[in-house]
Amino acid sequence: MALRWESFLEEVRERGEYDTRQEAERAARVVVALLGAHLVGDVRAELAARLPETMALLLLNPLQAAEPLSHERFVRATAAWIEGATEATALWDIGAVLSTVADAAGGDLTERVLLQLPPGYDLLFGRPRSGHRP
Repeated sequence: MALRWESFLEEVRERGEYDTRQEAERAARVVVALLGAHLVGDVRAELAARLPETMALLLLNPLQAAEPLSHERFVRATAAWIEGATEATALWDIGAVLSTVADAAGGDLTERVLLQLPPGYDLLFGRPRSGHRP
């Protein structure tokens, strides 16, 4: 069952400690769109089905990354797309959004998502794998 839009944004807002819903929505839109460019197939479709429609449409956008971004480049790309962001604030935004996405997806689907991404994304999702320390 898909998470409701208001619930999703409120969760992102709380985790990111944003003052406004608009800040949470801006971060969510950028991070989910960038994530969607790196996922394919059933995993992408299943994740979209568990997110609010607005986020699902961003995730399913037909644009695909030419090559998967390392987790460091993902942070830099996020910072570039959020006005006034730094890599440190982008990392905060990513954590707030992707941990909310991971909770909506559940453990099994999150693991399948992580299998499609380069190493290091587990930390961005707030799901460090055993033996992986920052």
